[in-house]
Amino acid sequence: MLLDRDGTIIIEREYLSDPQQVELDPGASEALRRLRQIGLGLAVITNQSGVGRGYCDAGRVALVHERMCALLAAEGAHLDGIYVCPHTPEDGCSCRKPNPGLAEMAAKDLDFDLGAVVVIGDKRSDIEMGQRLGATTILVRTGYGAEVAGSRTVSPDFIVNDLKLRARL
Repeated sequence: MLLDRDGTIIIEREYLSDPQQVELDPGASEALRRLRQIGLGLAVITNQSGVGRGYCDAGRVALVHERMCALLAAEGAHLDGIYVCPHTPEDGCSCRKPNPGLAEMAAKDLDFDLGAVVVIGDKRSDIEMGQRLGATTILVRTGYGAEVAGSRTVSPDFIVNDLKLRARL
């Protein structure tokens, strides 16, 4: 399973670079534990253009990830990997979502089939990346997800309230 970071696992904070501001989305650790219990691998794919824009450096992003992982671990959840694109949209790189570069790297490192993966995120770029991969896509209404769902600019396979994968009827 490939997951977005901001607005999906942790509370959305624009250009987050302070580890003390990391806050898990309510229920995220429980959801990740359950997904792990049913045998799914969990990797984060995240765009962090704050690095490319000069708002922070890769070291600060790593500290944010350490904090996120520590908070998850304290609640019995863990990730198999975190993959970061530090580029701006203008850089035209292959790793920035919706491009598949980071997903391909994760698949190679963690030995999974991209065609059988599920992509979960709160932004259009998450869903578009999943569609480019031929993956099942899930839009969460956390973070920017409610706005994206309301705009109907993408057509994910599923729309759910949060990472617990609860749907609103």
